[in-house]
Parts: sequence; C-alpha cells; structure tokens
Amino acid sequence: MNNAKLIIVSAPSGCGKGTILEEVFKNSNAYYSISCTTRKPREGEIDGKNYYFVTKERFEEMVKNNELLEYATFVENSYGTPAKPVDDAIAEGRDVILEIETVGAMNVKKARPESVSIFILPPSVRELDRRLHKRATEDEEVIKDRVAQAAGEIAKSADYDYVIMNDALEDAVRDFELVVSSVKANDNRADKFKAENMKEIIEEVLKNA
Repeated sequence: MNNAKLIIVSAPSGCGKGTILEEVFKNSNAYYSISCTTRKPREGEIDGKNYYFVTKERFEEMVKNNELLEYATFVENSYGTPAKPVDDAIAEGRDVILEIETVGAMNVKKARPESVSIFILPPSVRELDRRLHKRATEDEEVIKDRVAQAAGEIAKSADYDYVIMNDALEDAVRDFELVVSSVKANDNRADKFKAENMKEIIEEVLKNA
C-alpha cells in the first residue's frame, strides 16, 4: 500500500523553516518539490535545484496544459508548482515536501485535498523581527515589510492542518517529524499540533508584536 504524502509547509520569512527542513531531510528520502519561475536566476542559483527557470511562453504553455498544481504572478514574474514531479514521487512511494507561501498553499490544498499542511510559527512577531535583523541580509524597510506581512501570514495559520513552533530548532524538528509520522500512521500522537488546538498559541504569537 502506497502511504506517501504531499506535505505543504509554510512559514513567515525568517522563521527558520529552511533550517528545519534541512534537518528533516537528513533522516528522510522525501522529495523536495521545486517550483518553476519566469524570473532570471540570481547569482549562485542552479536550474533544477533552486528553481526550474523557464520562459514566459513555456510557463503560459504549462498553465494552458494544466501542468501546474498552483501558480501566481508577483511583480511581473510568475511562479508555479509543477504537478508531474510531485505525482511521480508519490507514485514511487516517496513523501513530497512543498515549501510555499500561504496563498499557494491553500490552492494546492484545493487541488490535492488529501495533502497535509503544516504552518511553522515563530515564538512571537517580535522575535521574528529580531531574527531578521540578526540575519542582516535586507535593509530596514524590507524587514519592516516582512514583519508586517508575517502577521498576516500567521493569522492564516489556523487554516492549516497542523501548526508547530520554531522556538528551539531541535524541538521544532522533532515536532515536525512527529506530525508526519502520526499522519502516515493515522494515529492521534500529533493531535496537540492540530490547528484547532493551537488557536491560543497563535493568538499569543500575534499579541507579542
């Protein structure tokens, strides 16, 4: 029996989801879903690793042929999730991890209702602001925009299946792996992380802005 799952993961920028997923992949053969985009590669980015870089014409063709699970356009550049690599990996019995923003996540959930969605919370919006400043990769205006955007994203976390917090990395990785394991086993070990059971924590994170 094929028990492979499509796992949708979202989190505000600076929340550490990339670091969590790096640790998760050390103990997993899950397939990491790579998005396609019409934007040009940035320095150091590799086609087929960071993104599939395609022309606008090819992207439009993919939309027309229903080759994308979801897609969106931001500032003249389009982004989308190719369906075939996801479906092929699941057919092979491999879980698929799709790291995506909240609007795209809900669109994938509509297209694949059997998928499992996980939102990763920061301990507080204030802590997220501190982490973004510590990262020092963006100017003050961009950080302000990211923090403001994060509050809106966190408010949408209640629409996900599960919500975990990245306060301490080791705990967050353990919680993430517990959710996936529990879903695959169809048991109740991860029930405390179900979104309806995390509402008070979500509200607390938003209060500490």
